[in-house]
Formats: sequence, C-alpha cells, structure tokens
Amino acid sequence: MAARQIKATKKVAPAGRNTLARKPTGKPNAVAAARKTPAQKAANKPKAATSAPKPASMTGPLPAIVTLKHLAEWAGYNHGVSKKQATDMLTGFVTDIGRALKKGSKIRIPNLGILQVRIRPARPARKGRNPATGEEIRIKASKASKKVAFRVAKPLKEAI
Repeated sequence: MAARQIKATKKVAPAGRNTLARKPTGKPNAVAAARKTPAQKAANKPKAATSAPKPASMTGPLPAIVTLKHLAEWAGYNHGVSKKQATDMLTGFVTDIGRALKKGSKIRIPNLGILQVRIRPARPARKGRNPATGEEIRIKASKASKKVAFRVAKPLKEAI
C-alpha cells in the first residue's frame, strides 16, 4: 500500500495580519478537542432542574428585624439546602454557642466578633449618703451576676 501524502499549503494572510501557516488535514485535531475551556464544559453538561426562586426577603428591601428564619432561608438558598435543613443547622449552631459559653469558653468568629461571659462579683452591704440631704442610708448587698458580652471585630466595625 502506498502511503498517503498530504501537501502542506501555505495560506497567504491579508496585509497587516500576521498569522501562522495552516496545514489542512482530514482529521480533527485531537489535542485541541481534548482541551476544552471551562465554559465549553459547562455548556456541554446537561442542565439541572430549574433552581428555586429567590426568597422574598432577599429580593425586596431587608426586613427591619432579621430573624433566624430569614438567615436560614438565605443560607438555604445560597448553599443549595432546604430551608428546614438550614434552620436546623442554625438552631444547632446557636445551641452549641450557648453550651460553650456556659462552660466558660470565649467564642471567636472571624470578621464578626468575640462572645464571652463576663462575671461581676458579689458586693457586700455598705453604708452610703444621700447627696441631697446628707442622710446616711444602707445599700443592700448585690449578688454575683453573669452577662454575655459581644465585642465587634474590626472589619465589621469598619464596614458599618
């Protein structure tokens, strides 16, 4: 059998254009077909079912008070999970924060802030004076108290 010979022809480019010579072949270029751009890959994939429409609280103006349900709705939409599943995750997240604070831990959330429990010690009873009359009065003892304090992170403070 005789080997098939292919003539290499050189195409002349119009003036002002500098292109490489092309070799006509009967086969498509296998290397070029193997290298698809991400856009081509996405176009070739079968389309999934239409996604859920944006929640109403995301399309209009923000509500005056954003609740856990709003946050769950937004998280569910943005991350492709159901609203119920997102609500359960956020409720569990809040529960875990409460458990950690009860044990005395600080909770640091980057770009949001730090949550911690501050303890105010008990004070004994004492005597004081009424500044208007100068009369001596008895001030009751106060019990120790705890409160949750939140310190805002710098990026959030600057963003607001």
